Amino acid sequence: MRYAGDCVAAGGSLGTLIPPSVVFIVYAIMTEQSVGKLFVAGIVPGLLIAFLFCVTIYINCRLRPHLGPAAQRFTWRAKFASLAGGIETLTLFVVVIGGMFAGMFTPTEAAAVGAAGTLIIALVKKQLTLKMVTRSLQETVRTSCMVMIIVTGAVIFGHFLAVTRIPFELASSLASLPLPGWTVMGFIILFYLVAGCFVDALGLILLTIPIFFPVVTQIVYDPIWFGVIIVVVTQMGVISPPVGVCVYVVSGIERDVPLQTVFRGALPFLAALVLAAIILIEFPRICLFLPDLVR
Repeated sequence: MRYAGDCVAAGGSLGTLIPPSVVFIVYAIMTEQSVGKLFVAGIVPGLLIAFLFCVTIYINCRLRPHLGPAAQRFTWRAKFASLAGGIETLTLFVVVIGGMFAGMFTPTEAAAVGAAGTLIIALVKKQLTLKMVTRSLQETVRTSCMVMIIVTGAVIFGHFLAVTRIPFELASSLASLPLPGWTVMGFIILFYLVAGCFVDALGLILLTIPIFFPVVTQIVYDPIWFGVIIVVVTQMGVISPPVGVCVYVVSGIERDVPLQTVFRGALPFLAALVLAAIILIEFPRICLFLPDLVR
């Protein structure tokens, strides 16, 4: 159970990268980038990190077999039958993301298609009850209000920074330093890595993007790539001490697992995230080759 908690805490960090991601939406609004391209750009890095997490679990279980003892064997027919419950979700995901990728509809229209598809699935499975609809509407209003308040605060903060010219002065100062662009980018990423341990990813992006984005554009780095990298780096903060949000959630749900135990067990996954960030920095086309295909 303890190692399962570690895996859940690490896997929970993927939510900021795999579309649909609220962090990507806010980043797109603040930097005037395409939400669809950011969503598509997060797919391959998300799959890469998921693969590295699987490798981490495999290595840990091979080195310490008590973490993942042998389970009951099942036939391939039983394994495929167990996937039946996720077919509807997978189909809806392919339709929504595939539709944006093919240019059939915009991100806003894709949200409507996803909502309509969810209602149809619930209706076909005879799970569309008045209680469920009421709860869904309440959650929608709560989430929408939260995002709108966050965006409003970000816009006000952005206007303040524009009036004070802090981002532009900082961008000029950093760009004029006798350092190569990759060194400046390294300092920015290091800042996000440290700050992500103390500040929530969404709050950190709201506070810092107006300051660092002009620097990134001035040293000629792709804004879509930068968005993915920032999300990956801040993703490390949700499983690293002292303010690892996902770790606190897991420890709060499974109260017999001490907080320090979950933090200790999440360290190998943190190493996997660092490796993923290095790969994405070294090979930016991993982030960009799918968005380049989007019309």
